[in-house]
Amino acid sequence: MNHVVVTGLGFISSIGNSRAAVLESLREGRCGIEVMPELAAANDRVKLAGTVKGFSFPTADPLDWTFPDNVQFSRAQLRTMVPNAVYAVVAMEEAIRDARLDSALVSAPQTGLYCASAGSAWLTHVAIESVLTRGPARTSAPTVVTGMPNSLHLNLTARFAIKGASVGFSSACASSSHALGSACDLIRLGRQKIMFVVGAEDCHPYNILPFVSLRALSSQSDPALAPRPFDVNRDGFLITGGGAVLVLEDAEHAAARGATVYAEVKGWGQSSDGYDVVAPDPTGNGLARAMTNALQDAGLEPSAIDYINAHATATTAGDLAELSALRSVFTGDAKPKVSSTKALTGHGLSLAGALEAGICCLALHEGFMPASAKIQQLDPACEGISILTSRYDEAPGMVMSNSSGFGGANVALIFSAT
Repeated sequence: MNHVVVTGLGFISSIGNSRAAVLESLREGRCGIEVMPELAAANDRVKLAGTVKGFSFPTADPLDWTFPDNVQFSRAQLRTMVPNAVYAVVAMEEAIRDARLDSALVSAPQTGLYCASAGSAWLTHVAIESVLTRGPARTSAPTVVTGMPNSLHLNLTARFAIKGASVGFSSACASSSHALGSACDLIRLGRQKIMFVVGAEDCHPYNILPFVSLRALSSQSDPALAPRPFDVNRDGFLITGGGAVLVLEDAEHAAARGATVYAEVKGWGQSSDGYDVVAPDPTGNGLARAMTNALQDAGLEPSAIDYINAHATATTAGDLAELSALRSVFTGDAKPKVSSTKALTGHGLSLAGALEAGICCLALHEGFMPASAKIQQLDPACEGISILTSRYDEAPGMVMSNSSGFGGANVALIFSAT
């Protein structure tokens, strides 16, 4: 099979709106969590979120949206877009520049796009409310696109003239990891030379409030105290938005055009818990199978993994299940360092897999392992697992990124230095 490498990265996130800004935040432990006034006004429990700076969506009318000075959209383009598509477009433009791809190569038949997003609950709500209050005859035509779960996919393939394979993925918080693994397989099999992998999410209160009702989110008011994966006093996760894009490329194709390589995708694995619609299997057996499948796919022993970016969101059930999974797979002399960068970024839902895969590529390329921030008292359940409470300045050779979603969807991705 063909080898697959990562040749471009693009980020719009709570910890920075570029590759360089995200890298600096990871090195310095800079957190993107802050009070969201609109969320605080909408409920009396959760005040914090991983907000994206420089972008504003005050109303459902795209003409009211504002962006950084270097971001430009026409009125016609905005009519079919939702906020997560805006984030994704800007992140993809950075990834294209970073990979040094010209427009002919971006829209060549051997270049495809796999993306993941949960859509926009906010704009869907506004559209339904309009029908109920103003009547069906006043329904906006672009709602056909903005209301689709794959609205992100439709906008990206049109804007960037994608001619190759393209699919929108939806598997909750494992979505963009599924997209990445599946894109990798297309290149391995020789069916595509380049694949864009995109994760994007909208951080509007309407997207957050259902998780408030679920009692899954932290009620802390101090961003320094939440979220706290692996801390004994953790009390839930916090949601973030943004976009992350990775350019996956056939290794020979990348070498022939002199591309910069961040990492090689060594393998991936997936599984399902078969346990519950929301709760993870407390044994961690599902995630353990995904990690084992990834190791087998990559032809590696567990001891080869130096660092794991854990899914760990800071829910007690999720963290404990993942610790059980790690403990069952990494035995004997297999002692990888582990952290959850969600402490800095927040939980990006369908964005999370792509964002954290990109973070893993930066860690490999820049030679460090990011910390699991905000831990004041490590949960005794972490005994035997090497949780990084501060940045570790040693270059990892092989890293794993875990994602788990509602319904028991699990994905493990493995990347190596080149």
